[in-house]
Amino acid sequence: MVAEIEFLDKIKTDFRLNVYEVKIWTSLLSRGIATAGELADISGVPRSRCYDVLESLEKKGFIIMKVGKPIKYIAVNPEEIVGRVKKTITNDADLQLSLMDKLKKTNVFKELELLHKTGIEHVEPSEITNSFVGRENIYLFLRTMMKGAKKSITIATTREGFHRKAGMLRGILSNNTKVNIEIIAPVDEKMLRKAKIPSKSVSIKNVENSARFISVDDDQILFMTTDESTNPDYDAAIWIKSTFFNTGFKSLFNNSF
Repeated sequence: MVAEIEFLDKIKTDFRLNVYEVKIWTSLLSRGIATAGELADISGVPRSRCYDVLESLEKKGFIIMKVGKPIKYIAVNPEEIVGRVKKTITNDADLQLSLMDKLKKTNVFKELELLHKTGIEHVEPSEITNSFVGRENIYLFLRTMMKGAKKSITIATTREGFHRKAGMLRGILSNNTKVNIEIIAPVDEKMLRKAKIPSKSVSIKNVENSARFISVDDDQILFMTTDESTNPDYDAAIWIKSTFFNTGFKSLFNNSF
């Protein structure tokens, strides 16, 4: 019984259906063809709701109505349904992305940015910090940091860390050529070319380095507090937004080479 409930819940989520729709559709799949009354008896969906649910499934393309006396319904091949659902999801995503792009050009968005800039001036420095656990969470935040860079990005990392961040760097350099990138790591020109990162936009300090941090615009910095060998699930980092701290730390770090 538990397995059946989990199965129906999975279908409901994956195919964007409600509970009654899932019950009717799976019942029809098991029969191939059936009347509304038969489906109500098999699925347990109240007869008063059965016709509404069948009409909804027909509009969504999950079933076909066979005209006759009595009217019967035929289930559509699940493989074809997957294709339709994928197309719907893609169209919805494209629409949402388009709406977000348009939103950024509206006065409402400008007002929101103004509110944020006004509010951030009243935030205590101690509150503009955060910590992260898990490499996936760290890299999600890191991607946002680097995409927002206006002037500079400094990356101190290991050879393995450079390879993990190469994709982010390619994306930034392809969209924003004004950002100066400095890499402090055991990396050379050959590795840059192999990673398809244009060397003209990047300066390298080819050194063996155990420190792991990323500084953006001399305004915010993300420290990795664990070493490279740490299990990715337990990798940890601390983010600090402070121009004073950031410039002071970078000065000390650069003087060590």
